[in-house]
Amino acid sequence: LYFSAQEGILIFYHIKDLQYEMKICADISQPISSLIFSPDYTSLLLLTDQGKVYSYKPAHSGEAVKLLDICSSCFLAADFLSPGNKYCVSVTISGEVQVWFLEDGTFLGKLNLDTEVHVT
Repeated sequence: LYFSAQEGILIFYHIKDLQYEMKICADISQPISSLIFSPDYTSLLLLTDQGKVYSYKPAHSGEAVKLLDICSSCFLAADFLSPGNKYCVSVTISGEVQVWFLEDGTFLGKLNLDTEVHVT
């Protein structure tokens, strides 16, 4: 079980029967708004409401790596663009959908939906 604490800490709970073990995986020092696993569960995206996207690879147990700094207070959400783990799609409140290459954070393109977007 992965979850984030208010302070931007990614925590993993390994639960077996009635026993559990807690491990702090990463500290990005800002509140995490969403956690999203890649389709093959090898990567975890950590999203902040300040427009930063980090990647954490559970099998490597390393630190979270900043992939994107969208720098937008209008940033709403992001997710992996399937199939695979190479691309990310993000959306702003204003309805701008953006595609990014995750290896180096290269911006690849955008589409404006011409409507305000909300999460429910």
